[in-house]
Parts: sequence; C-alpha cells; structure tokens
Amino acid sequence: MTEPLLPREVSRAFDAFPLPIRRRLLDVRKLIFATAKAHDDVGPLTETLKWGEPAYLTDETGSGSTIRLGRVKDSEHPAILFNCKTTLVDTFRERFPDQFEYRQTRALLLPVSGALPKQELTVCLSLALTYHLDRRRRKAG
Repeated sequence: MTEPLLPREVSRAFDAFPLPIRRRLLDVRKLIFATAKAHDDVGPLTETLKWGEPAYLTDETGSGSTIRLGRVKDSEHPAILFNCKTTLVDTFRERFPDQFEYRQTRALLLPVSGALPKQELTVCLSLALTYHLDRRRRKAG
C-alpha cells in the first residue's frame, strides 16, 4: 500500500461524494501518493481539506502546487483542481488536448466510469507535485 490511511476529516469529505465519484477520486488519491513516492524531491505529502475538499500539499519540501479533489459547479464529473494562478492546466491542455475535459485554468475533469488514463494523469500529477522545483530550476538556469 503506497497511500496512508485517510485522516478522519478527509474521509468524511470523500464520503460526501456520490459513490461513483468517490470511487474515481479515491483512485486518483492512490495515484497522487504513488506519483509523489516516485519523486525523491517531493517528500511526504500533507493530506488535508481545502474548501471542504481533499487536498494534497508538499508542505515539507515546497516542491509542488496544491492538488485538490472534488467537482466543479457546472459538471457531474469528478475533478482534479489546481491553483488557477499556475500554468498547470494550460500545460496539461497542450500535452493532452483530447484526453481530458478542462475548466479554465483551474480543473481537469475525469470520466465517472471506464478506465482512468493513468499514464497521462501521472504526468499531470508529476508536473503539479514538482511545479515549484521546475520553476526554481528555470530561474537558476
């Protein structure tokens, strides 16, 4: 098992989602922890709530931008939400124009059922978890 036990308040937030969406977001949670573990410079994740939704932060290393799991107002799809002040969603849109549905600069929407595009999602999650490292490297270089 790569992911830790769910903190109680985060577990309650997942329980509030309809079952198909909860299942999909829990799959993404596993992928977030597996992706973080694959990067030595990301370090341990902080799992907490932001705006009442499960959120994943790289508090210890500051390597990445917050990843939040939930939904967007005008959609029934599960969503992975990112800080809208980053270039992350624009980067995802460039790399995977047809793989996902996007909402502005804030969210990547997932299908409720069917296979998760894990390879593409892992790339997106890696970019988010190392967002600040990559920016620091560009500034230094």
